[in-house]
Amino acid sequence: MPLVNSKPDRELFSDLDATVAWAGLQGGDTNRLGIIGFCRGGRTVWLYATHNASLKAGVAFYGSLKDPPSAAMPKNAFDLATEVKAPVLGLYGAEDASIPPDQVEAMKERLEAAGKTVKFKIYPGAGHGFFADYRQSYRADVAQDAWMTMQAWFKKYGVLD
Repeated sequence: MPLVNSKPDRELFSDLDATVAWAGLQGGDTNRLGIIGFCRGGRTVWLYATHNASLKAGVAFYGSLKDPPSAAMPKNAFDLATEVKAPVLGLYGAEDASIPPDQVEAMKERLEAAGKTVKFKIYPGAGHGFFADYRQSYRADVAQDAWMTMQAWFKKYGVLD
């Protein structure tokens, strides 16, 4: 994680923008641009949704919301909530010690107060990494529901057919 967290957000955005451009050149439909991320990648979903106005929708699986500022990551998702440009679905565990439900609720309130299109689902009994089938935190029932919820979200906003 220290290596991953040392990548500056501006460089991450540049890499993602380049990936989108490359996908378009390869025949990908960039008019149906979506992003999904887990843990640190979930944080990326929130931040990329503030950066790329072409994004149709995002899904953050237990993405951190209130990271302490650093040189690489000067602002967190909560700080940038009012700048979110795309609909984002947040999937979180009620037993996540690193992202407690009250933090998720505060993010939801901030986004809704700013008129953003968001939906949150907090799974009772699930902790951080509930989707990771290689970890003890894995919850098959929750992971299945989260996957179906994610697909419905992407269909609703034109990312998936």
